[in-house]
Amino acid sequence: MRKKTPDWEGCTELRRALESASNPAAQKPDADEPEYFFHFKATLRISGDGLDVDEISRRLGLMPTHTHQKGDRRKHDMWSYTAPVAEEQRLEEHIIALWDAVRPHIPYLRDLKRKFQVDVFCSYRSNSATAGFQVSHRCLGLFSELEVPFGVSVVIS
Repeated sequence: MRKKTPDWEGCTELRRALESASNPAAQKPDADEPEYFFHFKATLRISGDGLDVDEISRRLGLMPTHTHQKGDRRKHDMWSYTAPVAEEQRLEEHIIALWDAVRPHIPYLRDLKRKFQVDVFCSYRSNSATAGFQVSHRCLGLFSELEVPFGVSVVIS
């Protein structure tokens, strides 16, 4: 009886398949599988009637990312600052960047709350209906110090 020679080509294919299965980054998505995205944002918003947006910018030392005045379908004046973090970064990175920017100005922001609405608007957008996220306790101090609720607007598209 002759000894059967090993099928080295088949072993190589098997080894590649096993390596690919153990390395998710090397796996290619199926053609039918959508490419999922997960986008986050954190924005400090100050709104109300009679806002002095220049004074707010000067006192906070921040250039707003958006302002508008009452009128033209706007109910109130608004000043807002969105943390300069890529939207693909985790929500906690956005909140921490915002927290770092406003931390020295908490007393001023609390004072503004007596006359205006001050909040932190957080958003999560994704095309995956089965995903979630979490935030570290380190970034929740912003909400506690400003005495505003932590909430997230969730949009699944």
